[in-house]
Amino acid sequence: MDKLPVEIVGKILSCLGSARDVVRASFACRKWREAAKNHLHTLSFQYADGSFYRELSASSLEILITQTIFQTNRLQNLSICMGDSFEFSAAPVIAWLMYTRETLRSLVYMVRSKPSLCILEKCGKQKLETLVLGHTIVSGVEPSYQRFPCLKSLSLHCVSISGIELMLLLTICPKLESLSLVNPDLTVPDVASYLELSNPSLKNVYMEELSLDKLILEADNLESLHLKETTIELFEVISKGNLKHLKFQDVTLVNFEMGETMESLEVVDVSSFTLMWPKFHQMILKSVKLKRLRIWDLMFDVEDEVMDLETIATSFPKLSSLALSYDLSYGLLQFGLKGSSLLENVTILELGSIAINDLFSQWIAAVLERCPRLKQVIIHGNVSEAKLRDDYRILSRFTSSIVSIMRTFADVDVQFEFQ
Repeated sequence: MDKLPVEIVGKILSCLGSARDVVRASFACRKWREAAKNHLHTLSFQYADGSFYRELSASSLEILITQTIFQTNRLQNLSICMGDSFEFSAAPVIAWLMYTRETLRSLVYMVRSKPSLCILEKCGKQKLETLVLGHTIVSGVEPSYQRFPCLKSLSLHCVSISGIELMLLLTICPKLESLSLVNPDLTVPDVASYLELSNPSLKNVYMEELSLDKLILEADNLESLHLKETTIELFEVISKGNLKHLKFQDVTLVNFEMGETMESLEVVDVSSFTLMWPKFHQMILKSVKLKRLRIWDLMFDVEDEVMDLETIATSFPKLSSLALSYDLSYGLLQFGLKGSSLLENVTILELGSIAINDLFSQWIAAVLERCPRLKQVIIHGNVSEAKLRDDYRILSRFTSSIVSIMRTFADVDVQFEFQ
C-alpha cells in the first residue's frame, strides 16, 4: 500500500463514496490525508447511511459538511441527500456550491433550506453534467443565457417550479439527454394545466406523479418515455421516430398522440393503463421491430380490445420476451387464443391473472404451445387466505394442471411469483 501512487489512493477513497468512510480512511496516514485533500473526486452525505447523521442537529451537520468539503480541492461528484429530515441555512449551502463550482461534474442536492434558496444560481456552469435537485425551489432561469452548456442529465424531485421556468430551463441545456420529473410542485401559466416542453437533444424522459390537462413534449431524438402514476388529459409527443422504449405504469391518458414515433419501438411495457385501448392497440401494431412486449393488469370489456396471440405473432416477428396479464373470462380466453401462428422467437414468457382458476391453467398451456423456442416461463398469481379457505379444490386442480404442464415442457424453466 505504501508504494501506491497518491492519485490511486484518491481513486480508492472516491470509490468509498460515503463522506464518513472517507474521513475515517484518510486518518490512516499522511499519504492518505494528502490523497483525500488533493485527489478525492467523490463525496456523499446520505441520511440513509446510518444513525450517525440522525443524531446531529442541523447546525452541527452544516459545520461537519463544511469542514469536510473545504478539506478537498478537486471534487467532481458531490451528493447531499437529507430529504426533508433537515432544514439547512442558505449561507453554508451557498458556500459549498461556490467552493466546488469550478470542478463539479455531478451534483445531487436534496435538502430543504431556509430561507429558500435557488440552487441554479449557484451551480457550476462550465463542467456540470448531472444535476439532481429535491425539496428546493427552482427559479431565476434566464432564457437567453446557456448556464448549463455541458449538462446531460437533469432530475427534479419534489421541487417548486413554475411551468414557464421549467420550459426555459430546458432551453438553456443544449446537450440535455435525460429528464426526470417526480412529484413537482408545478404552477403553470394562464391555462390551469398546460405545459409544453421542448429540447432537441432529449433522449430519455421519466415523469412520476404528474397531473395535467395538456402536455406537449417535443424531442426530436426521444428514445425512452416512462410515465408512472400520472394523469394527463391530452398528451402529444412530437419526435422524429427514434422512440425505442415506452413504459406506462398506473397511467391515465384520455387522448394520446404520437404520430409516427411508434415504428422504431423495441420495448412496450404498459400496466394498470387507462386509455382508449383500440387506438393505442393500433398505434403499437406499427412497431415491427418490437422485441419486448408487456401488457399487465389491464381490464377489457369486449373481445375486440384483447391483443390476441395471432395478432402478436404476425405483427411482431422479432419478439423475444412476452408478458401478459388479463382478467380472464371464457370469451376473452377463446378470443385471445384464436389463430395458429407461432411466436417463433419468444424465449421468455410471463403470464398472470387476477384469479387462479381452471381458465388460467388452460391459458398457460395454450400459450406455451405457441412458443417453440421457449426457455423460461414465470407464472404470476394472487393467493389470499380467504381464497384458500373458500375454494381448496380450484387451487388443487390448478396445481395439478401446472405439474402436468411442467412435465410436457420439461426443457422450460418454470418459476412462480405468487402474492
